Amino acid sequence: MKPEECIDFFFKPESIALIGASPNPEKLSHTILKSLRKMNFEGKIYPVNPGYGEIEGLKCYSTPGEIEDRIDIAIFAVPARSVLEILKGPVENIKGAIIVSSGFRETGSGGKKMEDDLRALLKEKGIRAMGPNCLGIYDTVSNVDTFFIEREKIGRPVREGVSVLTQSGSFAAMIMDELAYEGAGVARVVSYGNKVDVDESDCLEFLERDEATKAVVLYIESVTDGRRFLEAASRCVKKKPVVALKVGKREPGARAASSHTGAISGMYEAYEAAFRKTGIIEVASYEELKDACKVLNRYSPVKGKRVLIITDGGGVGISIADACEEAGLRIPELSETAVRKLKENLPAFASVRNPVDLTGSVRDEHYVAAMQETPAEEYDLAIVSLLWGPPLLTEGVAEKIRNFAESCGKPIIISSPGGKFSRELVSVFTKTGMPVFFSPESAVRAAAVLCGGNGKQE
Repeated sequence: MKPEECIDFFFKPESIALIGASPNPEKLSHTILKSLRKMNFEGKIYPVNPGYGEIEGLKCYSTPGEIEDRIDIAIFAVPARSVLEILKGPVENIKGAIIVSSGFRETGSGGKKMEDDLRALLKEKGIRAMGPNCLGIYDTVSNVDTFFIEREKIGRPVREGVSVLTQSGSFAAMIMDELAYEGAGVARVVSYGNKVDVDESDCLEFLERDEATKAVVLYIESVTDGRRFLEAASRCVKKKPVVALKVGKREPGARAASSHTGAISGMYEAYEAAFRKTGIIEVASYEELKDACKVLNRYSPVKGKRVLIITDGGGVGISIADACEEAGLRIPELSETAVRKLKENLPAFASVRNPVDLTGSVRDEHYVAAMQETPAEEYDLAIVSLLWGPPLLTEGVAEKIRNFAESCGKPIIISSPGGKFSRELVSVFTKTGMPVFFSPESAVRAAAVLCGGNGKQE
């Protein structure tokens, strides 16, 4: 990789200039400044706006050229035409730009002309750029948050190991909010909008080398340079799982993508073939992508497709088994040795086939016995379903299952359907990073990701 192609400074910045900074709470730039401060960004922050001498206790500069320091990231939160005017001035100290401003290619022919001019200016000045028409970066590693949506409206996830790449800012905000609500986290989220410069291939090249990223999930509207994407994705997949959702597969979605970011979606079949060739795990929906984020934060993919199901509700166990079969996963019959050990250690009312049904008379220790007495070599991962209705089941079962999961060496996926009471109890899992899924189907989707995607696609 040539030095000028490296974008590491976006994720390890020592200085950020906020162009268009304002003390007005109604301005997007004001929210960005608040977000950076709430993240406790340790580098220097330079507000830029000729109308102010200082903002929020920080010296304000008239132009970025007045700043004597090197600027790793310049966040442009000004109208589209102002972005071009500023870049025509002295900006030699800017390495990277995040252009959150809209009004470019997505608005039609006039906006496309401005975006072409923007691309030429960036190349002339030697500035790498994300956007325009984007949210930028939410980064729990370097404590950067350029999102201009208030935290009260969109939650910020804690630090974990999955990084999210998306052309769509609304998708970035949506998945961050839901992950935060469900107690799951991220490493880095990148919203790159119209991709005037930096795109998913640039980000994949960085994330391939990024020790903080355990897995990558991609929300794709379009890919501009297919060959480069294939090369970058192939290299990344060799080091960590990559999961992708392709939107705009059919004509109505493709038209929507074009009006959204000016994307040209291309034939879905080409993307499908590219995913298979590179080893990317393709998912079919937003919910599946969210489930992938949650499970890959905790577990690495497994080599097989054998699923052990343990539940205290027979109907739920059957539902999980059916969903596994639909997803191309296997529900193996347990060996005679396993059945004998389970019968010896579980009460007579339990069904000791797979699914293992502990019934409504279950006690806390029965869940642990079912997991301990099933030989690890007979399954690749387990889905443990908890219905909290049984009268002898207590809150302590969550800690017992968690302790077993931490020592067993196999992924243990928790399925806990229910409302307020259920979600309060499963916080024992989420506080330690164990993913919890609130429907049988979502637990199976997560299992399928760990098993390499939908078995029927192979």
